[in-house]
Amino acid sequence: MITGASAGIGVEFARQLAERGYNVTLAARRIERLTELAAELERDHNVRAIPVACDVTDPQQRRELLESIDARGDVIDILVNNAGIGTDGPFWERSTDEQLAQIDINVLALTALTHMALPGMIERGHGAVLNVASTAAFQPMPRQAVYAATKAYVTSFSQALSTELSDTGVSITVLCPGPTRTEFFGDRQAALEDSTPGFTWQSAEDCARAGLDGMFKRKRIVVPKALNKVGALSAKHTPTGVTLQMLDRFWPVGK
Repeated sequence: MITGASAGIGVEFARQLAERGYNVTLAARRIERLTELAAELERDHNVRAIPVACDVTDPQQRRELLESIDARGDVIDILVNNAGIGTDGPFWERSTDEQLAQIDINVLALTALTHMALPGMIERGHGAVLNVASTAAFQPMPRQAVYAATKAYVTSFSQALSTELSDTGVSITVLCPGPTRTEFFGDRQAALEDSTPGFTWQSAEDCARAGLDGMFKRKRIVVPKALNKVGALSAKHTPTGVTLQMLDRFWPVGK
């Protein structure tokens, strides 16, 4: 089951899992896109692809999503928690609803779906969860304060669970991509790519492949691209004040 499957990395997760022969449940709010993707996957890969319109922040819709899988007689062998949103700009200039929405989808929905899927995986003795975080998880981010904090949660939560589950046959992997060419930044995507070095960006296809490869190898954490690995390591050893000054000056998001 893949959340946020209607665009960007979520589409690539779906395509690449279908290439490996997995039937997929595609969950997102935009049913038209999901229906088109499901048809593509069934045509090109001879798998079963089920589109489900679902707002994963709604507890009732989350329950109905999992109940629909049970009703088909299917089980979740792989859960990809890809749905996520972010805002940019000074914290106080965004509405309270916008800021809390990030917590609802990036933290609450991901935690709930993981909790709902794990008992069945543990009972069967196998399964995998792939949670999508970000390199924003490794340091506070001016102008993306709430977003970075939610991704820090996802990274910490996932790594802790990987240890709890070490003897169950179930694995947890957290994917921490850097800048990725998707719809995440909306109309500002092209401008951001123009204002930052091209080598810092990656494609959604490469990002998804790195995450899935790491998941199948049962890795605890995956940081695609050598440059991002260096950045994550540097964040651990650089004084926070210095990191914040550098980000405030050189990371253009929200300016």
